Amino acid sequence: MEPSWDDIRKILKGAKNIAVVGLSNNPDRPSHDIAGYLKRAGYHIIPVNPTIKEALGEKAYPSLRDVPEKVDIVQIFRRSEEVPAVVEDAIAIGAKVVWMQPGAENDEAAARAEGAGLTAVNGACMMVAHRTLRL
Repeated sequence: MEPSWDDIRKILKGAKNIAVVGLSNNPDRPSHDIAGYLKRAGYHIIPVNPTIKEALGEKAYPSLRDVPEKVDIVQIFRRSEEVPAVVEDAIAIGAKVVWMQPGAENDEAAARAEGAGLTAVNGACMMVAHRTLRL
């Protein structure tokens, strides 16, 4: 079940740490632009990408399971077929929310996340939601 705008407002207002799976250090990539916006909005961005050492001035981790701090939201910039494994990692680390950006939608992975007690946002852009809600 897709969260309501009220739910999304609560998610975004209650979050501090956002692990961005698939974050690129290339400023021309949407993941870099969106994560940069969220960092400027006050969130702590945690890059998760095994091919980079850092992005947006933050240390990158090869996987979610390597992140040493608490993660509130796992934001996903991966192909939809790669999302189920990311959701399993999100469940394993105790994240509260998995947020599948446009292009990363996966209904089965969203259902798995919700079945494990996480909130799943499937196919909405976090930056657009943040701007729309004027947070």
